Amino acid sequence: MSPFPRHCMAIIQREMGGGPRKMIITPSRWQWHKFKDLLHFYIMLGVIPLGIMTFAINIFIGPAQLAPIPEDYVPKPWEYYAHPISRFLAKYLYTSHQQDYEKYLHFMYEENEIKQMKLIEKKVHKVMAERGDSQAYYYRPILTKYQRMVRENYEQLQNSRGT
Repeated sequence: MSPFPRHCMAIIQREMGGGPRKMIITPSRWQWHKFKDLLHFYIMLGVIPLGIMTFAINIFIGPAQLAPIPEDYVPKPWEYYAHPISRFLAKYLYTSHQQDYEKYLHFMYEENEIKQMKLIEKKVHKVMAERGDSQAYYYRPILTKYQRMVRENYEQLQNSRGT
């Protein structure tokens, strides 16, 4: 007989895992982890060396000091900047103010040429509409090369017919 009385006996049930057996499917986080790895890699590759270089330039070189300029010397455009990094960028990467101004002048010249051509074309259309003495209904600019080809073909045709 058992050492425990009958009314004290209980059914022992094993409960391992804490509930029904299920596997929850979740999306992969591989892309997120790969992105973080690459971000940290490129920060280490670029930001840290540039930070060290900037720190060293500021400590060992420092800003430019004003000094008297010799009589015959004309300063270069990048020599007007005080910081060494600004001087480097102005010398090797940026265009000078004079180049920017000349590019702007060229742009304005081209725009003026386009405007003049449009005014001439508008005037030609107006004169053609007033006089009505043209075979064309509108002005078509013809290249001289093609005009010569048409004339030569016409002359050859006339010579071959004998008229």
